[in-house]
Parts: sequence; C-alpha cells; structure tokens
Amino acid sequence: MINRELIRIKAVQLTYAYFQNGNHNIDNAEKELLFSLSKSYHLYNTLLLLVVAVTKMARKHYEITLAKAQREGAEEPSPRFAYNKFAVQLEENIMLRTFAEEQKDIWADKVEFVKNLYLQIEKCEVYQEFMASDDDDYETHREVWRKLYKQFVQNNDDIDSNLEEASLYWNDDKVVVDSFVLKTIKRFDPANGAKQELLPEYDDEEDKVYAQKLFRATILNADQYQRYMTEASRNWDFSRLAYMDVVIMQLAIAEMLTFENIPVNVTINEYVELAKLYSTPRSGGYINGMLDTIARHLIKNKKMLKVMPERQERKKPTNK
Repeated sequence: MINRELIRIKAVQLTYAYFQNGNHNIDNAEKELLFSLSKSYHLYNTLLLLVVAVTKMARKHYEITLAKAQREGAEEPSPRFAYNKFAVQLEENIMLRTFAEEQKDIWADKVEFVKNLYLQIEKCEVYQEFMASDDDDYETHREVWRKLYKQFVQNNDDIDSNLEEASLYWNDDKVVVDSFVLKTIKRFDPANGAKQELLPEYDDEEDKVYAQKLFRATILNADQYQRYMTEASRNWDFSRLAYMDVVIMQLAIAEMLTFENIPVNVTINEYVELAKLYSTPRSGGYINGMLDTIARHLIKNKKMLKVMPERQERKKPTNK
C-alpha cells in the first residue's frame, strides 16, 4: 500500500522537520520516517474499519426497527444494508480483525459520530436506490459501498477532524489512502471469504529501502546538492526562496542521483506536484524550471548518467 507517492510526501515532511530541528540525529529521524509511513497503513485499516462501524450501526437500527415492527404487526424492514454482502465479508476479514485486535479502533469511542454518519447515509439517493433495487448480487452490494465511500468519507471535514484527533501523522495522508481503500473495495471477491487479502503495508519491499536511501542521501549530501543548485544557476539567490522549495529540490536531486532506474522527467514531475501542495503558489513553475536546468547540468558534467530530451526551441512568430 505504501507506494512512492506516499514516501515522497513523508520524505518532504520529515526532511523539512529535520533541518528545522536543532537536534540533528539522522538515525532517530529515519526511525521517525518509517514510523510515519507505518501510521499511513494504520490509517488505511482505520478507514476500512469505518465501513464496518457504520454497518454495525445500521444493524443495530435494523434490529430495533424490526422488533418494533413485530410488536406492532407492521411491515418488517429490509436487512439489505445492515447485512450488505461486501460489508459482512469485510467485517469477517481475518487481516482486518487482527489489526483491530492489535491496534486501537478509534470508531469504538465515537459512537455518536458513527451514528450521525449512518443517518446521513440512510437519507441519500445512493442508499435509497440500493434498498429499492431487486438486484441482490455481490457486485451490487460492493458497488453501493464504493459509491457511499466516495460520497461520505472522501472530502469529509468531520472525518478529517476525528482522524486528526487520533493521530497528527494522518494530516496529509488521507487523500492518498482514500484511493487505496477504494482500490481494496473493488478488489474484494466473495470467493475469498474471510481470507480476502488486504493491500500489504508496502507495495514492494524495495520501496522501504527506497524511503531510507532517499532520506539519507538528501540529508548527508545537502551541502553538495546546494552547490549543484548554485552551479546550475549563477543567479541563484537562496534568500528569495521559500525554505520548503530548497528541501523539495534537494530531495529531487537525491532521487535523480541515487536511483538510476527512475527517469528524470518522472522525478521532476513528482516534486513539482509536491511543491504545489506544500510551498508557495509560484513554486511549482519555478521548481520545474530549476530542476530541469540542474538535471541538464549534472548530465553535462557527467555527474548523472541519465538522458533527457533536447529542449524545444521556441519558434519565432512569422509575419504574414
């Protein structure tokens, strides 16, 4: 689950914190980076448990309504959502149950919040259409939760606030982790039952090594990377730059020089997006131009054995 996009985000945050912190202990900083990444996986499981918590709340409401209907001889409610086939399979999932037993399930202490979320879901069109539908196949049950997750869990300030209370590490993770939760919902197969595999903590064990090498290279070679910046642009003026811009470019240079299998344009694009997210409104365009110049400087001086396409010359307009 922890991929390079998430690693880059955490590396930016922890590198910035490292240089701002007076106590420069790289071993402790690296442990903090890996711990922060593990908390992202914790968030992934926590968001899956929110689906389970809402389902349990729906079941409680169903049982109360059913008992009342039986007492009064009224029409009995449908158990369709309370026993949603996908949600029941998720609730029984061995990996998720193991996580819930080993880690604190924050939703267990937020009964009113879960109840209010369920009541909002109960009123929405997606829910109403699902309850009225005659389609009872597994795909229909799974799809309703995919739609509900996108509508009620993504971009939900109340959920974000609850998560922030639970862990400061989750402040910037949720947008990325939401995509993993939706991917997981789509992957669920009823044939796998409780043994359905969730996403692993790391997509690839090499990604953990990537995180450590990227972080250490950035910190240990910071002075050298700043020299490369200065050499590439004689008009360089650090005083006019946001410090976050410097950190982002140092990470980008570390990635370009340390990982020969990552194309230069991929590195530049990834860190330009991070600049847009974490730095000033003008940082994206500036860093894009600077990283392109720095990369060409490193190639020209044989400090980096990668290739880049030739710069396109701007055509002068012709008078007609």
